[in-house]
Amino acid sequence: MCISKLLDTQKVCKVYSCPQCRAEFKEHPDLHRNWTLGSKAKSFLSNHPEQGGTGIFCTYCIESPVPAAKSCLLCEASLCETHLAAHSRSTEHVLTEPTNTPFNRLCSVHKEPLKYFCCNDATCICASCCLVGVHKGHKVETLGDSSEKEKEKLGHVLEQLIPKRDKTEKRIQRLVEQSRHVQEQSAGEANRVTALFRDIREQLESLEAKVLHNIFTQQVERSLQLCKLIKETEIKKEELSRKICHIKELCNMADALTFLQDLKLNELDFNDEEDGDGNKEDQAPSFFDGIVKPFSKMSRWYKTTDQENSMCSLSRMYENLITGTLLTGLTDIMESVQRRVNWQEATGMLLDINSAANDVAVSWDKKTASSSLRSQGRPKTPERFQLYQTLSSSNFSLGRHYWEVEVSESGYWRLGVAYSSIDREGDESWFGYNEKSWCLCREDKIYKVIHNSQQTNLHHKPTYLKIRISLDYEAQCLSFSEMSESIRHLHTFTASFTEPLHAAFGVGRRSRVTIIS
Repeated sequence: MCISKLLDTQKVCKVYSCPQCRAEFKEHPDLHRNWTLGSKAKSFLSNHPEQGGTGIFCTYCIESPVPAAKSCLLCEASLCETHLAAHSRSTEHVLTEPTNTPFNRLCSVHKEPLKYFCCNDATCICASCCLVGVHKGHKVETLGDSSEKEKEKLGHVLEQLIPKRDKTEKRIQRLVEQSRHVQEQSAGEANRVTALFRDIREQLESLEAKVLHNIFTQQVERSLQLCKLIKETEIKKEELSRKICHIKELCNMADALTFLQDLKLNELDFNDEEDGDGNKEDQAPSFFDGIVKPFSKMSRWYKTTDQENSMCSLSRMYENLITGTLLTGLTDIMESVQRRVNWQEATGMLLDINSAANDVAVSWDKKTASSSLRSQGRPKTPERFQLYQTLSSSNFSLGRHYWEVEVSESGYWRLGVAYSSIDREGDESWFGYNEKSWCLCREDKIYKVIHNSQQTNLHHKPTYLKIRISLDYEAQCLSFSEMSESIRHLHTFTASFTEPLHAAFGVGRRSRVTIIS
């Protein structure tokens, strides 16, 4: 194949040269199998077989590797079947299974096989070490007995380590769950804060529009008042101008009789209706009329001026308007933020008697639901569940809320949330077995969480009889916790809520749940 490719590259030169024999050809030569090279390759492969199961070869087979059959501890060599037949049969030459480290099995002092274990020095020794040398008189055991004892000790250690490993594994699971819970909680908090600031911006924009609308309304009202006042003032000005012109004409008259007659005819007009006293005509003019009338008119002018000043003091009016509206609006926003940031206990939660199945008994205070063997005889309605379930009368569409429920020690129960649009009959009406409900249930002394027919068994064992359900609507989180001296988190659902949520309660036979919030 390699020669063929090489000859193809020589096509341009029109001369083909064999790389093996150096012969040249004018045309592309036909290639034939090289039997000589093939036989050499076959011989090479036969002289280099694959390694045996041990991977240890004979030390004395130099030309080709041959798997070893035994290893001599004295010679520190591995032997194939051929060399093993010619090997010394002396007892000094101890043969073992093939090994790469035969020297580790011989005593470094006496060159004898290591057959015993010195308990005092915790080391392997040969037979001569037991009789002479530093190990003489020490407690000695065979390698087999010593290894069995050590294996027994290791067995006891193993019995102690396995529970520790299991405990460590459970702790790792708890830590992983806590880490996942932290991530879910952080993501929920981030979503909640994002939604909160979005709503704050919307409320601020609404408040801004309200303030601007109030300012515009006041502007229109004041403008209309001012326009009316301007028209009245212009009429007054024209009247005054007419009187001034007439008085000037009278003052320019040279004939005294004509002046006095004309003045007498226009006396009422000059006195002005501002004097306003209907009995003035019947009263003789006094010396003080010329003094009192100017002051009376001045007083009326000041009143008009005060009215104009009060109407024109828009700055103060706008300041009061904006301040009042802003304070009220911002107070409402802060109260809304506080309600959404702080967890609020659902203290007014009650069971909805209209949704309770007829095998669910509801207490007089609508706080306790329990299974009942007798039908409650309630009328069949579209809101009523077929079996074992009921909802709360109130729902949640925003904010952070929690409620606590006391459960019975025995029986089967479910707690969670559900949309009001959940089916009331059929398999998909069960809490957790549809897309419209999320629940925690206890069955066979284990906790399960269920949503959309997906069940997850929790490693927490039911211990206490008080469960807290926490709903953060904006963060899209629903959490379940077991209440004791401390709060033990059980599970958190992360979802996308699209409808208002009702608290959901399910009771099996011999079970009871009570809202204690």
